[in-house]
Amino acid sequence: MGTVRTTPRTTDSVLPGLAVVAGGVAVAMVVSWLQPSISALTVAVLLGAVVANVVALPPSVAPGMKFAGRRLLRLGVVLLGLKLVFHDVLKLGYEVLALAVVAVVVTFVTTRWLGRLLGVGEGLSLLIATGFSICGASAVAAMNSVRQQDEEDVAKALGLVTLFGTVTMFGLPALFPLTGLTPAQYGVWAGGSVHEVAQVVAAAGPVSGALAIAVAVKLTRVVLLAPMLAAVSFAERLKYPATGQRPPLVPLFVLGFLAMAAVRATGLLPETVLSVATFVDNVLLAAGMFALGTAVRLRSLIRSGPAVLLLGLLSTVLIAVLVLTGTVLIS
Repeated sequence: MGTVRTTPRTTDSVLPGLAVVAGGVAVAMVVSWLQPSISALTVAVLLGAVVANVVALPPSVAPGMKFAGRRLLRLGVVLLGLKLVFHDVLKLGYEVLALAVVAVVVTFVTTRWLGRLLGVGEGLSLLIATGFSICGASAVAAMNSVRQQDEEDVAKALGLVTLFGTVTMFGLPALFPLTGLTPAQYGVWAGGSVHEVAQVVAAAGPVSGALAIAVAVKLTRVVLLAPMLAAVSFAERLKYPATGQRPPLVPLFVLGFLAMAAVRATGLLPETVLSVATFVDNVLLAAGMFALGTAVRLRSLIRSGPAVLLLGLLSTVLIAVLVLTGTVLIS
């Protein structure tokens, strides 16, 4: 009688990887709790990179890492919509809202152009442009969910957005006394320039009266994530014949993101529910970030050459100068 070969269940195959991810998320959350100015997402990416470069991960963890880097991450992007408070965003006024939109669009388009000029790969420049113009690591991951890129490119983009986001987090408060900006103006500058939400909080916190405005401006940029993903998805559809291989016009998780933002706008959710949802969202995004961080290879990032690092630097300087100039002009 022949031997019956059984296929392992999917839930069994992902468990080893998810166990590693859970450990990384736990550490990231504790670090962020002890030091709120440090984003759990940033810590998760760094931990994943450290683990991947110091420890030889067994092949058995790969399915769980893939599950966390895709499924859990998309769920996190959906719940991210609950953090949007449209009332706070609208209170900024049309000039600030217009500045945020212009900054995102100009930074995205110009970064793509600079990428081609510097010889950076099209996929990598897309991820860098998305992360630097909108909301850092979560935007990089969300764009990768719409248009799958090489894991090495994703890792490079995450490394760059973490590096330069940290630079602006410390650099903007240091430059504030030299700019002549009021605290409110500085809030617009920080919210419109710094990559991660937590990094915006850290950059605006030291300046009294800047934090609330900075977060509102930052959330305006986050709102633009959905239409940008939809636009890229639509462009991808045009590349494929109508044979069923075309990606959806609007990815399902983008619709979920918009639905959650609409739910938040109703004002019906109690604060306890929002607090729990925020915690769960941070866990899901941290899980995805840790998984993506394990694809970071320091040697590969170093080998990427000065062109990639220069692109990150130019994109960061571009959005910072653009928002600063616009803030002064509209005031």
